[in-house]
Order: sequence, then structure tokens, then C-alpha cells
Amino acid sequence: MKEFMINFNISTMIYRPIKQVFEYVSTPENDFQWQYGTLVSARLLEGEVGMGVHFRSVGHLMGHRAQSVFEVNEYEPNAKYGFKSLSGPLLSQISYTFDIDKGSTKVGVFMQANVVNSIQIAESVLEKWMKRQFKENLTMLKDLLEAKRVRFVAEANSMGKTNGEA
Repeated sequence: MKEFMINFNISTMIYRPIKQVFEYVSTPENDFQWQYGTLVSARLLEGEVGMGVHFRSVGHLMGHRAQSVFEVNEYEPNAKYGFKSLSGPLLSQISYTFDIDKGSTKVGVFMQANVVNSIQIAESVLEKWMKRQFKENLTMLKDLLEAKRVRFVAEANSMGKTNGEA
């Protein structure tokens, strides 16, 4: 097998409990909400996410519509979630790690990939584009999950005020 040509590792801090971040990231049906270019992602069979589960993702990759099937090959609740491609334009392995750090959840992403078909672009250009995209995805994830925290706080504050609290 050819060595992976695209490799990168990035991370971000999210001010949310590790369990909430892990459950959100490891649910394929949430992908379109925080992954740029993802139109839909869903498990192929009903049931819990875990080792061996397959899911399909449809989206855009550098202007090309792409459909891929993935298999979950790393699953350790609140610690690690990873999957490999079984079909699509890239042979890839994506791994997410989750750690508690200073009251926040540190989310790391490690990506390895090779172009296998249909994309006529240098891997170095694709790697730069993908790394930037994954950084933007983590920013969207952080903003989305932390905004939920703000909404919960706002709801609690408004409830407190209606009970006569200032």
C-alpha cells in the first residue's frame, strides 16, 4: 500500500463538557452542521455508533460532488473516534481525540489521505486546502457547541428573572 501523502494534525479547545463534544462529533448525522461541504451524512444501518459501523457522506470536495462510505475503526467513548474511507475520491483515515484541559475539551484531529481517483490536483495543493478546511470545521464546531452553552445560560437567566430575580 502506498504511504499516505497528506498528513496533518490540528486541534482546538471547546468550552463544553467532554461527553457532549464527543457525542456530537461521533454522530455522523451532525456532520453537515459543522463540516464545510458536507450535504448529508448518515449511518447505513440503524443503531448506536461504535466499532464497525458504516456511514455514507455526500458533499463537495474542491468543487466536485463526492460520495464516500466510511467505517468506524476507533471508538473509545469520550476519548477517541476515528474512521477510514471504504470508497470515494480519497483513501483516508481521520481520527479525533478528546481530552479535558483546563476546564475545556481539547479536540484533536489527525488526517491521513491519498487521492485515489477523479480529482485532478496536486496532493500538496489538496493538503493545504484540506488543512485549512479542517481548521475552519473545528472553528464552526467550537462556535456551534459554545453557542449552545450561551443559549442555555441565557435561558437560565431569563427563567431566573421571571421568578423575581434581577
